[in-house]
Amino acid sequence: MTDGISRAPRYDSVARLLHWLVVALVVAQFLIGWTMPEVHRNTQPVGLIAWHLGVGTTLIGVVVFRVLWRLTHKPPPDRLAPLLSLASRVTHTLLYLALLLVPALGWANAASRGWAVKFLGLLQLPALTPTGSPVGHAMGNIHSVFAWVLFGLIALHVMAALFHRLILKDETLQRMLT
Repeated sequence: MTDGISRAPRYDSVARLLHWLVVALVVAQFLIGWTMPEVHRNTQPVGLIAWHLGVGTTLIGVVVFRVLWRLTHKPPPDRLAPLLSLASRVTHTLLYLALLLVPALGWANAASRGWAVKFLGLLQLPALTPTGSPVGHAMGNIHSVFAWVLFGLIALHVMAALFHRLILKDETLQRMLT
C-alpha cells in the first residue's frame, strides 16, 4: 500500500530483466529472419544468416535460464479470475515451448547443412541432426511455420496485456514493467 493505492505484486527484477531480454532477442530474430537472404542448398552461414544463428543460440540460452528461474522462483500471485488465470498459464506455457522449439528446429536445420552452431560465437553446440539429414532439412520448413506460430502467440500475449491495462484497468501489465 503506497499513498492509499493498492499495488499488485510484481515480478522480481531478474524475471523482469529476462522477460525484456527475451523480447529484445525475439524482435532482433524476426527482423534478421525477415531481411536475411533465402536459404538454399549451398547457402553459407555468413552475414545476416550468421547473425540469425548467433541470436538464436543466445535466445535458447536466455530462455533456458528464464525457465529455470521461473521453476525455482514462484511468480507473484496474479489476482485474476480463474478462467483468466488458466488462459494466462496456458498462453505462457505455449510461449515458453515455442521460444524453445523454434530455435531448436533452426539449430537442427543448421546442423543438417553442416553449419557450426555456436553459443555466443564461442562454444560450439552439438549437432542435433547429421549433415545431409533429410529430417534436419525438413526442420527448416517447420522452423518457419512455428516462427509464425510464435509470432501469433506473442501478438496474443501483447493483446492480453493491453486488454488488462485498457479494458480491465487492472495492474497485470505493471507486474512486468516496474
